[in-house]
Amino acid sequence: MTAPDRIHASYLIETPLDPAAVAEVMAGEQSCGTFKRVEGETDALRARARATVEGVEPLDSAAAPSLPNARLKRQQVPGPWRRARVRLSFPVANIGANLPTLAATVAGNLYDLGESTGMRLETLQVPAGYRRRFDLPRLGIAGTRAATGVAQGALVGTIIKPNVGFSSVQTAELVGRLCAAGVDFIKDDEVCADPDHAPLAERVPAVMAVVRAHQQRTGKLVMVAFNITDEVDAMRRHADLVQREGGSCVMASLNWCGFSAIQALRRHTPLALHGHRNGFGALSRHPLLGISFQAYQTLWRLAGVDHMHVHGLAGKFAQADAEVIGSAHDCYTPLAEGLDDAVMPAFSSGQWAGTVPPTWAAIGRDDLLFMSGGGILAHPGGPAAGVASIRQAWAAVRTGQPLAEAARQAPELAQALAFFGTP
Repeated sequence: MTAPDRIHASYLIETPLDPAAVAEVMAGEQSCGTFKRVEGETDALRARARATVEGVEPLDSAAAPSLPNARLKRQQVPGPWRRARVRLSFPVANIGANLPTLAATVAGNLYDLGESTGMRLETLQVPAGYRRRFDLPRLGIAGTRAATGVAQGALVGTIIKPNVGFSSVQTAELVGRLCAAGVDFIKDDEVCADPDHAPLAERVPAVMAVVRAHQQRTGKLVMVAFNITDEVDAMRRHADLVQREGGSCVMASLNWCGFSAIQALRRHTPLALHGHRNGFGALSRHPLLGISFQAYQTLWRLAGVDHMHVHGLAGKFAQADAEVIGSAHDCYTPLAEGLDDAVMPAFSSGQWAGTVPPTWAAIGRDDLLFMSGGGILAHPGGPAAGVASIRQAWAAVRTGQPLAEAARQAPELAQALAFFGTP
């Protein structure tokens, strides 16, 4: 259990020096110390404000450094380059309810330390009282289900394709076809926010007109995540427009907007906030640099997002399936004991009916957005058949039926298997 006045973080480090000594440097650098003790840095102040080394676990060594380090090279420090897992804790009082400063504290200058040739923030835990000082998701899993009318089963979604280039009218026409096809969720691509050829001022009313018409015909309100990524005032205006038009969700590119902007947006709008992580690979792909998804999603959940992208199993991106699975379970895990603050993981990237079985097998639940672009829009029977094939796949896995067997009575699924290939 996390102490009520401490934030805990763990790191994977690489260094040619003593890892325990480097851990002490890390603790000092990210709290009240510098490379030499200064006037005013009393024992009393250090006892109150210094980060604490909670543990150092030696791991393997490497024959060559993982990252360049001009300081160590200049000093001609030889290897081997030792790896270790370091656990630190930080006083809550150093930070307060300040998300950018929390990120600067648990990461910040650590990536530039002259003692290391590898530095990765792996885990981040906050105490319950501290977590309550930040925004909770407005909808989360239960609220997203309620807003879409999907009481059980995976939410089947798709992405506007082509990513960019459509006019507002063309986008609305496509959304109308997708609503008729039976999707629960539609999102803009991350590269389409407020383009000249389809500005949000035109696109939102055009799209929501067909969404409302579909709702009047069928009773179902399809959730559309409009990409409103922009500077703060513009995002507030765009969110207000979506809300006036009867929409239920907005999307933002988290890494490029920043913590403060997302917090400001969360506090401004009651709509579902769909957190898109594009750019996360730059922070995570090197195993000895950056940040793991567990720590990353902890920070963004403190900003109050409702959905988090995790990519998809057997998808088109670089992440291993194990990382995708772990990321989804991170989204379901409360940030602190006694809280119900789970967010809905969004599976995307090359998803189709054939990736449903490994998803179900790995996750064991269907509280998720299963978003398929080509798997719906490229289905040989058209978008409605694409949606049907995915729903048929989910129905099969829930009863333990192999897809090939289910496809005998499900022509859309059979078409998908024949067209897209073996899962």
